Amino acid sequence: EFTVSGELMHPIRLNAKEASVFLSSADDLMKAGMVCRVPNWWKKKYSSVSLSVSMGSKKQSLFGVETLVSLKPSLMVNGKPLTKAEIKKLLEADEGLMLIKDGWVEVNHEKLKELLAAMDEVSDEMTLADLLRKEAGLQEEKVKSSKAEIGNGAWLAGLFAKMKSPKQAAASAIPKSVHAKLRPYQKSGVNWLNMLGSYGFGALLADDMGLGKTLQVLTYLEGLRRKNPEAKILLVVPASLLGNWQAEARKFVPEMPLSILHGMSAEKLEKKIQEESSFLNITTYGIASRMESLKNQTWDLLILDEAQAIKNPKTKQTRMIKLIPAHQKIALTGTPVENDLSNLWSIFDFLNSGLLGNQSQFSQYAKKLQEKPEGYGKLRNMIAPFILRRLKTDQSIVPDLPSKIEQTDYIELSAKQKAMYRKRVEELEAALEEEDVDDKGIKKKGLVLAALTALKQICNHPDQYSGAEVFKPQDSGKYEFLKEILEPIAEKRECVLVFSQYASMTEELDDYLAEIFGRKGLVINGSTPVKTRTEYATRFNEQKTYIPYMVLSLKAAGTGLNLVAANHVIHFDRWWNPAVENQATDRAFRIGQKKNVMVHKFVCKGTIEEKIDQLIFEKQLLADSLINTSEDGAEKMLSNMSNDELIQLMRLDV
Repeated sequence: EFTVSGELMHPIRLNAKEASVFLSSADDLMKAGMVCRVPNWWKKKYSSVSLSVSMGSKKQSLFGVETLVSLKPSLMVNGKPLTKAEIKKLLEADEGLMLIKDGWVEVNHEKLKELLAAMDEVSDEMTLADLLRKEAGLQEEKVKSSKAEIGNGAWLAGLFAKMKSPKQAAASAIPKSVHAKLRPYQKSGVNWLNMLGSYGFGALLADDMGLGKTLQVLTYLEGLRRKNPEAKILLVVPASLLGNWQAEARKFVPEMPLSILHGMSAEKLEKKIQEESSFLNITTYGIASRMESLKNQTWDLLILDEAQAIKNPKTKQTRMIKLIPAHQKIALTGTPVENDLSNLWSIFDFLNSGLLGNQSQFSQYAKKLQEKPEGYGKLRNMIAPFILRRLKTDQSIVPDLPSKIEQTDYIELSAKQKAMYRKRVEELEAALEEEDVDDKGIKKKGLVLAALTALKQICNHPDQYSGAEVFKPQDSGKYEFLKEILEPIAEKRECVLVFSQYASMTEELDDYLAEIFGRKGLVINGSTPVKTRTEYATRFNEQKTYIPYMVLSLKAAGTGLNLVAANHVIHFDRWWNPAVENQATDRAFRIGQKKNVMVHKFVCKGTIEEKIDQLIFEKQLLADSLINTSEDGAEKMLSNMSNDELIQLMRLDV
């Protein structure tokens, strides 16, 4: 039994060889009960020799992530490199300890020979993509020795620091031909685009909706045009945003030659692309997917707006867009990842092909992340240099942007809705009990999807589900609640946006809102021509005559439109994808808005709407901003449930 004698410690005098033997045995001595105090440099292995490989120590020319970067291997002790003479001394000295560089170094001939052999295995260079994949754990170590530590050299470390913090990027003068006063964060964004462009890196500008991604890109393009007027830029946008980009370009960069590749026969388009292309050429995803001539030339810059359009790597549209060659690529989106990590891979496969490996490699990597979520941090760090994302909730970015107040409104079903809802759940329960319904088969998925659609429509209004055209307000809890919200808005002559995922519902809501406000508003859904959408947005914002509301289908008008005349937003039914709903809300909550924006999200109490809303809220808390749940994800989640779980989730709890 160990007792304290009151004495502190007994120092002992040892030569270097004896000290080495003692230090090596200290752990065993302490396990036996002896109290030993060993130097800090031994405990923290400062005396151990290690192999360090420095990537990109000196400045060099970079162009793209496949650029080769030089490797410089060296043996290190306590952060200091050993010279050839010092290594020779260690090899010639007896094993034990040796005083070098004002510190003791452990002499271990076998370990030294292993490290020297590993140095010989280090290649002279590695691609930048290899380096980043290695740091994220996406590929095996190129240096065979597990004892080698690879780190960024001073120049490369400084470059990555600038890419991750746009404020550090070298300032570039805003061309006088840009007719706008950029905010400080927008200037930083232009500087960042200039820096990544100079290195040939693909850039993902993922600023929150409403922070002016369009203006930043047009300013960057105007700088390019001033340097190289003969350059050819291809901008691909959703059809609904053609008018918006054209108007913004004329407003902010009126001197920029612009060509719209849309609205004509395929033959005329081919001729225009080949013979009449301008500096900036704007087309749609549909045309870019079909026109071979766009793939027959290498563009100086290819830009995708609302780049979530290529989030699914398996679609024909995504594959065709990725075949268009370009020296540099930029993607714009306010929601870089909507569903799962395959979305992220697909966008980066476009921007910096190979950076995240091939699809199979990344899929395996994503599965490992599910088992070890701490790996998300490494992935974030890996892609951070190529993403610029600012949020408008950051008051240091846009201090004058008004606040947004969001609330979920829980609404009681009418008696008619409750009866229809219960009957539809009973029909599903009976159908699932049939012998030929496989637990995870196609038939079950079809039954689940049909029931899900039916229940959502019943929650909106029984007549939407039944096909009747009466739509009495008292038959729908949502209709009744909508009137309560809208009447005060009508009294104050304010404006509101009402979103529904169903195009047919937008027409019915238009009739109902016209009764409440005593005048007609505007409707945008899938059948509204692109040109008309732009005209409606202008009329709504100008308010020369009071236009109280705009009813919009989420798919047709959830992105791109600037509708700041409205300071109220109502999601009449839910898309069950927070990213998509937030994009729709941002039609009103963006720069130019003078008032606080009030957002209502309708949820019918006790129904599938409330239960899935809660499930998605919990999942979003877990996944944070990296992964959101999509509409398809909700359907898939339901299809994978057991029959009992499914019925329990869909059953009306009131």
